[in-house]
Amino acid sequence: MSPVDHDKELLAERFEEHRGHLKAVAYRMLGSLTEAEDAVQEAWLRLGRTDTGDIGNLGGWLTTVTGRICLDLLRSRTARREQPMDETFVPDPVIRPLSQVDPEQEALHADSVGVAMLVVLETLEPDERLAFVLHDMFAVPFDDIAPVVERSSAATRQLASRARRRVRDATPSSDPDLGRQRQVLEAFMAAARGGDFEALVAVLHPDVVLRADAGALVRGVAGSKILQGAKTVAESAMLFARYTAAARMVLVNDALGLLSVVDGRIQSIMSVTITDHRITGMYILADPDRLEHLELPKN
Repeated sequence: MSPVDHDKELLAERFEEHRGHLKAVAYRMLGSLTEAEDAVQEAWLRLGRTDTGDIGNLGGWLTTVTGRICLDLLRSRTARREQPMDETFVPDPVIRPLSQVDPEQEALHADSVGVAMLVVLETLEPDERLAFVLHDMFAVPFDDIAPVVERSSAATRQLASRARRRVRDATPSSDPDLGRQRQVLEAFMAAARGGDFEALVAVLHPDVVLRADAGALVRGVAGSKILQGAKTVAESAMLFARYTAAARMVLVNDALGLLSVVDGRIQSIMSVTITDHRITGMYILADPDRLEHLELPKN
């Protein structure tokens, strides 16, 4: 192996050490697993075009470069939109089988982020999202973020502060205990499968909000929607009881959720927020195009 090839191999190995971290950054920035993968790949390509002798901290360099790539993607999204962000949008979920869940370890899992928070992050301006994600979630100094957003460190600090307030005020609280989550979800599934309307209403918070993202092509009763109120959401759950009947419990990001699979294909994924033994929020991804790109978790 030539010295050049050896150096490339070493650089590739060093990059792979950071890949998981970079994907975590990109996922929180973009809410899309496929776009996050693309952003990380672009970071690798940019590293290949850079004189690494000038890079003192490779991890820090890669983090800010990945952030810059994601920021450009978010700004492009914003520029293309004629309307504000679709309120029914549900970010890509990260799904894992319950067999891999250790409740004690999950409680200590510092970098997990729920679907509910990702929904709130979608409402931030691109620069706000970058400042919040890099600083508050990954402890990147404002002095390193400032050149990316082309602002002073003080102005970048204000961006993060404004985003922090919005995230704090808009992200619903949820019981982190997986055992209690399981009890509530089991009650919901039993009520839906049994067609017990009153039991469904009882397990839902009076002001529960359901957000269903079925994509742009699905219309009618199965289309994208936002519903509010226990009775309204319970009526919808009754209509889709067949999906609940086919569902199994999985870990969706940082909490339990329901995965519906028919003939080996994912039909829907539901994440929930739970407070005081009731479901306060339901986030359902049923977009066939996006579900097709998600990997079906093994039991």
